[in-house]
Amino acid sequence: MINKYIVGGAVLLSCMGLSPAAQAQTKAKPVKHTFALGNENFLLDGKPFQMISGELHYPRIPREAWRHRLRMAKAMGLNTIGTYVFWNVHEPEPGHYDFSGNHDIAAFVKMAQEEGLWVVLRPSPYVCAEWEFGGYPYWLQNEKGLVVRSQDPKYLAAYGRYLKQVAQQLAPLQVNHGGPVLLVQVENEYGFYASDKDYLALNRKMFQQAGFDGLLYTCDPGEKVLEGHLPGLLPAVNGWDDPGKVKQLVRTYHGGRGPYYIAEWYPAWFDWWGTAHHTVPAAKYTPRLDSVLAAGISINMYMFHGGTTRGFMNGANYKGEGTRYEPQTSSYDYDAPLDEAGNATPKFLAFRGVIEKHLPKGTKLPPVPAAKPTLRTPVISLTNATNLLSVLPKPVASLRTQTFEDLNQDYGYVLYRTEVPGGRKGILSIKDLRDYGIVLVNGQRVATLDRRLNQDRVELTLPAGTVALDILVENMGRVNFGPFLNQNRKGITEQVSFAGTPLSNWQHFRLPFASMVTIPKGTGSIAPNDNAPVIRRGSFTLSKPADTYLDMRQWGKGCVWLNGHNLGRYWEIGPQQTLYVPAEWLKKGANEVVVLELLRPQQDKLEGVEKPILDKVKADVQAYKTK
Repeated sequence: MINKYIVGGAVLLSCMGLSPAAQAQTKAKPVKHTFALGNENFLLDGKPFQMISGELHYPRIPREAWRHRLRMAKAMGLNTIGTYVFWNVHEPEPGHYDFSGNHDIAAFVKMAQEEGLWVVLRPSPYVCAEWEFGGYPYWLQNEKGLVVRSQDPKYLAAYGRYLKQVAQQLAPLQVNHGGPVLLVQVENEYGFYASDKDYLALNRKMFQQAGFDGLLYTCDPGEKVLEGHLPGLLPAVNGWDDPGKVKQLVRTYHGGRGPYYIAEWYPAWFDWWGTAHHTVPAAKYTPRLDSVLAAGISINMYMFHGGTTRGFMNGANYKGEGTRYEPQTSSYDYDAPLDEAGNATPKFLAFRGVIEKHLPKGTKLPPVPAAKPTLRTPVISLTNATNLLSVLPKPVASLRTQTFEDLNQDYGYVLYRTEVPGGRKGILSIKDLRDYGIVLVNGQRVATLDRRLNQDRVELTLPAGTVALDILVENMGRVNFGPFLNQNRKGITEQVSFAGTPLSNWQHFRLPFASMVTIPKGTGSIAPNDNAPVIRRGSFTLSKPADTYLDMRQWGKGCVWLNGHNLGRYWEIGPQQTLYVPAEWLKKGANEVVVLELLRPQQDKLEGVEKPILDKVKADVQAYKTK
């Protein structure tokens, strides 16, 4: 048993030297620790150390709330946090790097140190994480023939340049340099994808050359460790929590010895649009946590706190022809110990109770902070309305339809426009629509097509004369897991035909909605019978900000900006029916709301409620059609 050596709560054992918090508070040169692999245990400064860790992701939490979430980790008894590093937020375009604001990963790691927490860093660069393209930047697909997660020189060159930038930020924060980073992960569940040991060895070499000179490890599901483990590195195990099985597996691939680390332990799960909200009772997992900790195994809960996947950064699952494309919701609540807003749940309290049993005698955890206050906003009138078709940017013309990538556009929407002879009936067919299309004839919506439902065609009756045909296509999230990572282009990726004839001479209107500042306000009103997508604006006044949840149940599909922050997507099919608004993004006085509504343009009222609604699923809407 090594439980007496566990670091828990606010008290760190003196045998470990200065705590991360103490180091951060002193002006003296940071104390460099040693962190090594013993035969059975991790060794911090030569003493056995058991990581009790939880995963949380800095882009999914407002920067202003980072410290609160870290303190909640301490209050549950965690001594370590794990986080991925997200390539597509740090290099959104080739050679343009962003480590500022909510993307300041170094500041996040330093803040963890200030709060007395160690860190496990996961800069893969593939993260999965229910994140757009698994963390890869969209522009990799513009390199002809580039294959991610392979020895392809084009991929390795781009990956290597990025990794050096990451290392400049984070290599100095490794524990052997006085920082809190104990372990750095190479690749990520590679065994699910392939088994190329030479590729894994290249990864290790690139990490070391970039400056990661501490302990490296791989992680894979237990049944895939054979494929994904690189000999010489610690094989961490994902998904298993049987102590005997975990120890036997690690010994098999690590020279008959430990230490033992469950790098992803799943006491909950994520949601995708159109399916029930996932919940797992804490009682199912508390005995398993107890047995893991009693066995001296280190563990990382995925997730300790999910937060929110803001903007257009959600990923999707897809397993091939005949299966459903499954884009994930913006809420990443995950039924985690901390809810989406960062409040303690019954699961938090149950896990805290288990962890307390294994702390050194006399150790006291910080008290659990009370839930943050919430508010119900006044009814918000969004009477300023602009027909999206009236404020389109300058188009890009092409004989054939162009993908998002062809247009050098990452996320959001593209409007495709052409003219066709009217006065006839026929099937409009879109080959390989990705992912959601709104079909408009002469500016009025006549149908929607949904990749989730394998919809790619609809019968149309066109009015007489020359008809303006528009197809507004939404990127609902690139696939983040599985064999289709290299087939992730968005928009209309093949061709459009009507009545059996391919259509050509397209205009493309790029609508990335990266910032609402660039969107004109238009006339401020729409016709009573207008059913095209609309941009609505309004404001409300607060005397004191607090968390709230925008109730989107009366709306159709779209996204919302609050004081310039993209809160994420909403969709009437559920299960998510609210959008979380953190108090940190609200202001005393006037607050501006902007809604892009695709299906119900006449809806003009919105309200913030005190509790989230994450579990209401509506039957799949086959298509919206004009009778």
